[in-house]
Amino acid sequence: MKITLKVWRQSGPKDSGGLATYELDDITEDMSFLEVLDVLNEGLITSGEEPVAFDSDCREGICGMCGLMINGSAHGPEVTTTCQLHMRSFSDGETITVEPWRADAFPVLKDLVVDRSAFDRIIQAGGFISVNTGAAPDAHAVPVPKENADKAFASAACIGCGACVAACPNASGMLFMGAKVTHLGLLPQGQPERDARVVKMVNQHDHEGFGGCTNIGECAAACPKEIPMDVISQLNKDLRTAMQHGR
Repeated sequence: MKITLKVWRQSGPKDSGGLATYELDDITEDMSFLEVLDVLNEGLITSGEEPVAFDSDCREGICGMCGLMINGSAHGPEVTTTCQLHMRSFSDGETITVEPWRADAFPVLKDLVVDRSAFDRIIQAGGFISVNTGAAPDAHAVPVPKENADKAFASAACIGCGACVAACPNASGMLFMGAKVTHLGLLPQGQPERDARVVKMVNQHDHEGFGGCTNIGECAAACPKEIPMDVISQLNKDLRTAMQHGR
């Protein structure tokens, strides 16, 4: 395959940045998108140019580090992580535009790398439990309704990649935060902090500069782990309950 990449290049947070165009003609349809960026960087390094900075780690769709805007869509044309997106999803001769996540709460550090530590601070604000569950057999001894267990497990699948924020016109982090609130709030171990958790996390979310949720649904549509929008409803329910309790 021959493709044209238009890649966002930005030397640092204070640089205005811009798109740079690169031609690649040694691409196969079995390559992942990150492997294509590897090929690009090998060529840039060989020619004495600065390689494109981008995040990656596991390259197995687990860690969520690889988030990119590809042709205007979070993670590209498929509902998956960027590292699991393969070139068979594109056409020979296609021009592909690659940009970083666009959100005030995710400032660009360099090229395609953004600072997603705002997510970490939201989790630090309330995404934890203080209950000592003991060893695995002890935790399994606590009865949990299957419906709650299934919903908690599905919510815990969130990998914090930030695609929900990048896809949302408001740059809201409510799907991410809703997943964390839901998976802890549905389990017995999460009850002691349940009210305080949602209040602290919402306050931190707003402090970080994320936008408000207007139920557009782009977040759930872009989520590679298919977190449903009803976690946002659960978050709002928990927040309303916490406010009624005077938290």
